[in-house]
Amino acid sequence: MLRQVGPQILAIHDLVSRSLVRLSVLDGSQYTAVPGSRFCLDTLSGVTASASIAASQLARAVGDNPLDGAVFAGGPPVDAESVRQARHAEASPVLAESLATAAQHLELSATCCQYTASAIVRDLTEHPEHRPDLPKLSPSQYAVLERIAQGGTRRYAPRNRPVRVTDGDGRTIHAKPFGVLERERLIRVAGTSSYVSQDVVVTAAGQLALDFQQPHRAQATSPAKPPAPGHTAGRKR
Repeated sequence: MLRQVGPQILAIHDLVSRSLVRLSVLDGSQYTAVPGSRFCLDTLSGVTASASIAASQLARAVGDNPLDGAVFAGGPPVDAESVRQARHAEASPVLAESLATAAQHLELSATCCQYTASAIVRDLTEHPEHRPDLPKLSPSQYAVLERIAQGGTRRYAPRNRPVRVTDGDGRTIHAKPFGVLERERLIRVAGTSSYVSQDVVVTAAGQLALDFQQPHRAQATSPAKPPAPGHTAGRKR
């Protein structure tokens, strides 16, 4: 359990850190003037609270987890196996409660993250006067952003090999439009390791770009020409 829970605690602390950074940026931005923004900021602050409780519960589980070290030298002789089983049996319900509480707060954190992202887009959609300036995307860049928004996009950066990005269908995404979207912070690459595949997600700014910059698509068929003067259309019988 120690090997499984330890990395999760570190990941949660990273979530709390990033949430605090995002909260500070929003709190010091023009977004605070948007009607409804206070509820969004309250929800994002709830992410830090819920995630912190989850990390605390997992840390408590580590502390309550019975580790099988040696007792003091010269202590009373005991049946090591029976004592070990008793310690584990006593700790089992305590560990289960801590893990269940942590899972509940992590689920709440995920819900708050999703609400925060959708609320920002909703608030700026309903109040375009507060909408930030976004880079103008070319049709090809917009098409790539659409593909990424569908989910499943991964970036691969193996050692001594070119970086490769694929969408949810396994199709390759070209580096140039992908680089523009990443540079403009319309997408985000999750994870820091360069040797494993990394998830690629659309940011709130990217979702705004999708909503308000949809390029005009030429219709598949050209509109019918009006009948020439004196032409009589077919009559119903």
